Amino acid sequence: MNKKKEIVMSGIRPTGFLHLGNYFGAISNYVKMQDDFECFFMVADLHSLTTHPDTKELKGNVHRVLAENIACGLDPEKVALYCQSHVHQTGELYLYLNMLAYKGELEKTATFKDKARLHPDNINAGLLTYPVLMAADILIHRAKYVPVGKDQEQHLEIARTYVNRFNHRYGEVFPEPVAYNFDNKLVKVPSLDGGGKMSKSENKLATLYLADEDTDIRKKVMKAKTDSGPVENNSKKPDYIENLFLLMKLVSTKETLNHFEDRYNDCSIRYGDMKKQLAEDMVSFISPIRNKVNAILDDEAYLQKIMKHGAEKATEHAEITMKMVRNAMHLNYFI
Repeated sequence: MNKKKEIVMSGIRPTGFLHLGNYFGAISNYVKMQDDFECFFMVADLHSLTTHPDTKELKGNVHRVLAENIACGLDPEKVALYCQSHVHQTGELYLYLNMLAYKGELEKTATFKDKARLHPDNINAGLLTYPVLMAADILIHRAKYVPVGKDQEQHLEIARTYVNRFNHRYGEVFPEPVAYNFDNKLVKVPSLDGGGKMSKSENKLATLYLADEDTDIRKKVMKAKTDSGPVENNSKKPDYIENLFLLMKLVSTKETLNHFEDRYNDCSIRYGDMKKQLAEDMVSFISPIRNKVNAILDDEAYLQKIMKHGAEKATEHAEITMKMVRNAMHLNYFI
C-alpha cells in the first residue's frame, strides 16, 4: 500500500523577473520535492494586487513565472502549478479567516509596516490582511510544509495562530503548517556588488536574471566588485570576494573552483581571469533556461493548458477542504 504523501504548498508573486537567487534559493528545491511530496505551487497574482494595482502587464507576468518554473524543471504533471485567482475557494476561506484576525496583530507585522512605508498612498485593506490571504493559500490545501525564507516566517507563525483559533472554535480541520528548510541547505545568492542578496526589483545591475542575454551576463559579472588581491598566503577573503567564489561554486566545475582557490591562497590570483571564467560559466548555466522560457512563452496554447490543468487539480483539492470547513462552521444549511 502506498504511503500518502505529505502536502507542500508555496507561491511566488508575478512582480518581476526570476533571478539566480530564486533558482538556487527556491525553485531548485521545489524540483527536488516534486517526487516525494504532493506539491501545490502557486503564482500569487492576487497578492501582487496589494502593491501593483495596475493589471495591464499581469497576464504576461503570470505567463513568465509559469514558463520560468517549468523551464527550471517543475513538471506540471507531477505538481499542481496554478494561478491563485483561479482557485475561488481560497477567497471563501480568506473571508472566514478574517473573522479570526485582529487589526492590532496585523498592524504589527513587519511586512505590513515595510510596505506601508514604501507605499504610503496605497495602504489598502488587502495590504493589511496580506498574512490572512497567505494563511488561506496554505490552509486551503491543509499543507504541512511551506518552503519560506526568513522574511516570511512571521506570516507562517500567523497562519499557525489562525489554525489554532479555528480548530479551537469550530473543531479540528487544519494541521499546523511548518517551515520546510531543506535540511538547512538553503542557499542565499549574493549580489554582484557585495551588498546583500540578489533581488527581483532592487539593484538590477548586480542581479543575474534567468532572462538575461549573454552579453548582459558578461557585463554584470565583469563589473563585480574586487580589489588588488591578497598580500599574504591563505588570507581570509573579504565578503565581496567570498561572494565571487560562492557564485563560482554554484555554476562552475569543482576543478575550476579549486584552481582559483589555489591562486587566491598563493596570492597569484588575477580577478579579471576569474571573472571571465565565471561569466562564461554563468552564460552556460543561464542561456539554456532562458531559451526554454522563451520557447514556452511563444506557445500560449500550452500555457493555457498548464494553467487549466493546475487550476483543476488545486480546485478539486481545495473543495475537499472547504466542505470540511463549512461542516465545522455549521454553514451547511441544505443538509
